[in-house]
Amino acid sequence: MDLRDEARRFETHRAHLRAVAYRMLGSLAEADDAVQETWLRFSRAGADVDNLGGWLTTVVSRVCLDVLRSRASRREEPAGGAWPDPAGGPVPGPSPEDEAVLADSVGLALLVVLDTLSPAERLAFVLHDVFALPFEEIAPIVDRAPAATRQLASRARRRVRGGAAKPDAGLIRRHQVVDAFLAAAREGDFAGLIAVLDPDVVLHADGAVVRGAESVANGARRFSERAEFARAATVDGRPGLVVAPLGRLAGAMTFAIDGGRITGIEIFTDPARLAGLEVAVR
Repeated sequence: MDLRDEARRFETHRAHLRAVAYRMLGSLAEADDAVQETWLRFSRAGADVDNLGGWLTTVVSRVCLDVLRSRASRREEPAGGAWPDPAGGPVPGPSPEDEAVLADSVGLALLVVLDTLSPAERLAFVLHDVFALPFEEIAPIVDRAPAATRQLASRARRRVRGGAAKPDAGLIRRHQVVDAFLAAAREGDFAGLIAVLDPDVVLHADGAVVRGAESVANGARRFSERAEFARAATVDGRPGLVVAPLGRLAGAMTFAIDGGRITGIEIFTDPARLAGLEVAVR
């Protein structure tokens, strides 16, 4: 089979491979890179298989697993400062608008939760629950027995569905306070921030401590340009916010609330700490 025939066969599967890679990686640019790497491996292998779709899905899944493991092993620097900087500079590759449309179609809440899973959990969940691959086919990709692979997907499923339970009335009221804080932060509304902050509020962020409503409000106003990336969430069972541009979790906040005012804020930007959070985006 010549290269043109191979290319035609590959193109019939490109959209599916891109969909798999995007849900695995949460980045359109990385997904396109993974599909391109899959094409290169296919063209070099000269594979002549009956189930080409299954073969290519396995290859792109292995490529994505390598990318996810590389991410997990990198010691990235925290965003720095008392407030997370989610933007991280310009987005390479496809336009942010294209990414945003695709993130919306997949579901921002799902992408954020997927970003907290281990690479093997994410792969097992996506391939089985989203694309209906049997565990017997997924197991060799993650180098586990089918029963162990089933457990990976089960753990991931519990994380993904963790926010499905209806919150109690007290949590709903605390979320409303956080909503008011986020709205004021987005507007740079100092008076609005003071209104929801306890005078003695304490903010903790990566070892830094900020005390007092005015100091915290000033920091939140500086955060206003980045607050467009913030979404209301339940974080480890507490009312909070996540900063997740295009579904990539870059920061999280939890809030302590008493008497309708915020008494404490904790900010997380360390990748290892973020990966351990239970997150449900509202």
